[in-house]
Parts: sequence; structure tokens; C-alpha cells
Amino acid sequence: MAFISQADELIKSGTTEIENKFITKYLPVLDAQAVKVYLFALYVCRGGLGYTAEDFAQKLGMTEQEVTGLFEYLEEFELAAVTCRSPFEVKLLGARNEYGSPKKLKPEKYASFTRAVQDVITGRMISTNEFMDYFYLMDEYSIEQNAMLMIINYCVNLKGSDIRAAYIKKVVKSFVEEGATTAKKVEEKLSSYTSSTPSLVKIFSAVPINRKPDVDDNALYEKWTGELGFTDEAIICAAKYFKAKSTERIDAALEELYKNRKFDVKEIEDYCRERNSLYAAARDVAKALGVYMQDASPYVENYVGAWRDMGFDGETLLIIADYCFMQGRNTFERMDDYVRTLWSEGVITCKAVTDKLERIAADDKFIKQLLTRCGLTRKIIDHDRQCLARWREWNFSDQTLLAAADSAQGKNNPVAYMNAVLSSWKAEGVTAPPARDAGAVSGGESSRAIIERHYYDLRAAAQARADRALAKAMKDERYAKIRKEINSLSIRQAFAEVGDAAKAEELSRRIAALKKEAGEVLAELGLNESDFTPKYKCELCHDTGYDASGRQCRCLKKFIEANNL
Repeated sequence: MAFISQADELIKSGTTEIENKFITKYLPVLDAQAVKVYLFALYVCRGGLGYTAEDFAQKLGMTEQEVTGLFEYLEEFELAAVTCRSPFEVKLLGARNEYGSPKKLKPEKYASFTRAVQDVITGRMISTNEFMDYFYLMDEYSIEQNAMLMIINYCVNLKGSDIRAAYIKKVVKSFVEEGATTAKKVEEKLSSYTSSTPSLVKIFSAVPINRKPDVDDNALYEKWTGELGFTDEAIICAAKYFKAKSTERIDAALEELYKNRKFDVKEIEDYCRERNSLYAAARDVAKALGVYMQDASPYVENYVGAWRDMGFDGETLLIIADYCFMQGRNTFERMDDYVRTLWSEGVITCKAVTDKLERIAADDKFIKQLLTRCGLTRKIIDHDRQCLARWREWNFSDQTLLAAADSAQGKNNPVAYMNAVLSSWKAEGVTAPPARDAGAVSGGESSRAIIERHYYDLRAAAQARADRALAKAMKDERYAKIRKEINSLSIRQAFAEVGDAAKAEELSRRIAALKKEAGEVLAELGLNESDFTPKYKCELCHDTGYDASGRQCRCLKKFIEANNL
């Protein structure tokens, strides 16, 4: 095993550069031979060279004893740490601060301090490295030894006799940040902690938090009572209503209350009751929609809170959620669209919503009957509901609508056919099902209805042929891929034509090449591009019965004459 290793911060850097901190702070004051050893040690570590202590000394033209002594010298400056003496092993450390004069630590001046610290921390033995950290803190920040002992004793009283060094160093730095580096100032600081401790103990007991208050807790308490302006009673009330089991959670709760200007106990109680009601409503709605909700906060903020502000109560929202789930609108976003639709219609109360949903259910039942009479077995879609609403606006009775559905049975698009029939009936003032005469060519129906249905059937047949041709082509993966690419390039070409003529021309050539390739694939399939365009029986009127000027087409005149209309 190599006798030199390095600290994590040097390993993670992944470079072979020398720290600026070393150059600016240590290079001017270190012994020249120590600099030589430190730099060569960096090289050995970064290069992954498995040198022994003997190899290392030989490369530098030194004895092992000289090398050992120089590493011990570097240890006093905290640039190295001797981790083992037999065999000799050392760890390189990073420089502490970039600027300032380095202090060569002399452990002997801290002899009484080390004994006192070990007497305080009785639950474990303190390592040399831990003592060196304490020495460094005192030297770096000019902390009096008695002040340091007072801080360590305070930490032990909080955390116990086996307290970890990391916590002590954290607390020491918090004292330093507040300028408490002398025994007098530390005593004043600890006195202020002592004055707030009873309040923190009372808060911790009420929550409950099963530990003693510490420095961080005191800082938060000063924030709560000073910066935010809450009383102890308000803090306890907030902690209970928010079910906060840590000071961090209490802090977040008080920040929320401060943001919403709720300071008094009653204000907090009212706010939290409403807040809890919103969260309960969000959970109920999520359950009804079948939505998994890890954190309800975004749903309350973005949806449920807004719905409640509109006037919807929890019971009404649950009814709407059940309906949305049945209709496939089973997300908060899609439910939000429907809630806002109801709100815009003034349908807000539980009774109003229930009445509306009952009417929708009745309409859906009737729509299902119409679809069945048309010969359809599919699910109801919104377009069906829109059609029914329009037909009823035209004052057609349910019986008339059923008659129109019967006439649409067997057609390519029965609902569209029904719409055409009802449109013609409306134009001629027909509000009841026309009487049927089995012997009549028209079956008792109006001439206009017969004509419209005839031309509807012609157009539908032409469109169906074109749709079948396209569907056949799109089943071929080659053609489908080419067509998709042509569509994409066409969009890009449209934008390019506005400001980049050269790019537009290039895209045009690429599209032409792809169209040629597509034509070859279609030829193999027995198709061509024109098959995708409806081929009407009459090219003059495109199976509408009227030419471009709005006059009757000759095909319509022939149809009227042939059918005695």
C-alpha cells in the first residue's frame, strides 16, 4: 500500500494543478524543503504512483527521516496529516483559506485545553485530528480557549457526552458569525439562548418534538417572534394545525401564514380549518377521479382552491368528479374545464349541478336510442350531444327525431344523414314525422328531403372511395413514412418562403423527389395520388345539384324529371 493518500476534496478535483490557496498563503512562509516535499507528494498522488516512503525519499535525494520530519512540519500547518507511524503513512490536506497568514499550530500551548475538553466530552476519546480542528478554529477566528470550552460544554449539555465533532464545529461557526469569540460574548449569547429555551421547550412539548432546543432552533425562534411577529401561542396553534413535527415544518407553516397575513390564534384556526377542508376536498376529488396524489398542495393551489372561490362546495365537487370519471375526463385538468363551463352557465349549487347532470343523463339515454335506431353501437360523443341540442332548438319532438333516425339506418354516416334530413324538414316547416305512403315514389317525404338525401349519398360514396384508397396506401409502411416526411417538409417550406428563398427552393426539390418516390410506391399498390380525391358522379356540381353560379345543375333537373318530383 502507498504510504501517501489524499483527502476527498483533492481526489474529487480530478486535476493535477496546485491550489491557489497554497501558492498565495503558504508558499511564501513554508520551509523550502517542505514545499518540495508537498509538491512532489501531490505529483505522486495525482499520478497514482505506488511509491513507498523509501522510494519517495530516494527520488528527492533525502533520507526517510528527513521526509518524515518534513511531513510532520507540514502537519503543523494542516497541509498534511500523519495517519500512521509504523509503517509511516500520511494524508495530504487542502489549504484552508486562500488569503491571510498561515499559523503553525503548536499543540503544546493547548495542553490544558485538551485535558479540559476531554473532561467535558466523556463519552468517547477525542482524536488528534479532532483536537487539531479545534486548534485551527481558535487560531483562525481568534476564539478564546475559555470561550471554546463554554461552547463545547453547551453542546454536550444539549446532545450528550458522546457528541460528534461535526456538530460542535457547526455551533462554533454560528457563534463566530455573530461575533461571539470571547468568553464574555459567548456567555451573553448563551444567556439569550437560555431566555428563549422555556418558550422553545413549551413549543416542543406541544408539538411534540422529542429533543432539547439547540442553536439552530433558537435562531428560528428569533425569526418567528421577531421578523415574522408570531406569539408563542400562535406558533403552537400553527404547529398543531399543520401537524408539524420538526422546526423546519413549523418554519414552513409560519411562512405560509405570514404570506397570508394570519397572525392571531383565531385567524390561524379559521385559516387552517378552511385549508384542511380544501385538502380533504382535494383528496376526495382525486379518489373519485382515480388520480394518485403524492402531495395535495399543487392540486389545492391550482384547482380546488379556485373551485371553492367560484362557489362550489365539497359535496358538489365530488358529484362533478364522479361524472367526469364516468365520462373519461378523469384528470384535474379536464375536470377544471368542465367546472369552469358549469360556472360560466351559472350552475354552481349542489341542486343546480344535480339537475343538470340528471338532464344530461336523460339526454344521453335518448341519444343512445337514436344511435341504435340509426344502426350504430358506438359510445356517445360530445358531437352527438351538440347535434341533439341543435335539433331541439329547431323545435323537433323526440318522435320526429326517432323517425329521422329510422330513415338514416344503413347510411354511411347516419348522424350526418339525420342532420341533412332534419335540416330539410326545418326549411320546409315540417315539425312532425312526414306521413309515409308506401306506393309513392317519395314515400310521402318532401321533394327537398329526397333530393338532399340523394346528393348526400352521392357525395358520401365518393368520399368513402377516396378514404378507402388512402387507408390502403397508408397501410404500406414505405408510403406512410414518405407522406409524413412530405407533410413535415411542406410546413418548413411555408415558413422558409417568407424569409429564406434559397432554403425554400431546396425544400421544394426535396419534396418533389419524395413525391416521385411516393408515386412509385403507389404504382406498386395499384393506386395513384388522384385516388385520394373524391371522384364525383357529376363533375359540374360535385354532387351538390347546383353549379358554381348557384343554378340547378343538369343532373339535378334529370333527377327531378326521372323521379316526378
